[in-house]
Amino acid sequence: MGLKILFVLAVGLACGLAVGAGFVAFITVLGVIPRLMQLTKSMKMILYYEWAATLGVIFGAILGLQQIQLTIPKVLMIFVGLFQGIFVGMLAAALYEAVNVLPLIFKRINLEDRLLYLLTALILGKILGSLFHWLYFINL
Repeated sequence: MGLKILFVLAVGLACGLAVGAGFVAFITVLGVIPRLMQLTKSMKMILYYEWAATLGVIFGAILGLQQIQLTIPKVLMIFVGLFQGIFVGMLAAALYEAVNVLPLIFKRINLEDRLLYLLTALILGKILGSLFHWLYFINL
């Protein structure tokens, strides 16, 4: 039983580190925060943007690990939905601007011929990770 717990802890830590690193890389490569500051002309508030992103990730991770049910009034849900819509819209706009990130990176480091291998590895990793999650964690 102890070995199983250690394995689950190791997998959980590895997954958390991978997701965290992916999130930071995603935000950095896309330049979401600098682009947002540029669009809103609020460069002086960079500290607030950094704290909002950091606290948002921490708060989201804590809520994701808990089984909390919130009863929120319908009027407040309008604002929650509005902010979620704004976030998704800005994220979609950032993705649209950065559609060619991987090909550009591989072109700059002269590995254009290996782009197919990277994309295949990303797809297979997502498939295997999803299968592992569904087969191991969901069907306990």
